[in-house]
Amino acid sequence: MKPIEYERMYQAEQTQWWYAGMRAISFALLRSGGMFRSQAPVRILDAGCGTGAMLTRLRHQAAAVGVDLADEALRLCRVRGVPAARAGLLHLPFPDAAFDCVTSFDVLYHRWVADEVAAAREMARVLKPGGLLLVRVPALEMLRGAHDEAVFGERRYTHTRLRELLTAAGLEVLRTTYANTLLFPLALLRRTLDRLSGRQGSDVGFLPAPLERLFRFFLEAEARWIRRWALPVGSSVFALARRKL
Repeated sequence: MKPIEYERMYQAEQTQWWYAGMRAISFALLRSGGMFRSQAPVRILDAGCGTGAMLTRLRHQAAAVGVDLADEALRLCRVRGVPAARAGLLHLPFPDAAFDCVTSFDVLYHRWVADEVAAAREMARVLKPGGLLLVRVPALEMLRGAHDEAVFGERRYTHTRLRELLTAAGLEVLRTTYANTLLFPLALLRRTLDRLSGRQGSDVGFLPAPLERLFRFFLEAEARWIRRWALPVGSSVFALARRKL
């Protein structure tokens, strides 16, 4: 990403509606796969951890570490006080079967990931047999816009494409679902207007407080639904997969 985007993320990730809502959905999916049920110690890798906000939450539940390629992201992880090393998804600096869970949020789509299948295989390699991989990526090419350019987004996914990618990496896909479904019409309208107007820049930022509360409420409602059901469309797509025994 452009360096300024990391600073924007750092300012927004703890409380902004999209980040907070996506964390709620992520934890709902992890729990639906059985994560955090055992009293045994759990080790988690956040692959492409950005500025470390998700790591701060994962560390409440497990021994969590992160990796990222961007020096600015790693600097902000140090400011947060979370452990993160410089590495990319294609060459993770960990032995085989080192983690009970790997998470990767909006990383596989990035232009720095030259081979998405190889990246998925590398995340599978560091998982213990039976371990869980949770991936989130941007959804649907119709939503491509200025934000993708600002954050160096190379591709967007359907749930079918994401499922096929993880299956090709040798993983057993347990669930796929879209997210940010209730606000999908607004997202589509925003992207359409961006293309017509030529707007540049990312979407990271705060809305007026009433909208922040409302939009966060929508995503937290989706988190409750996603525990049982897959959502049919949205601006993001998640997959929960398992390394085969």
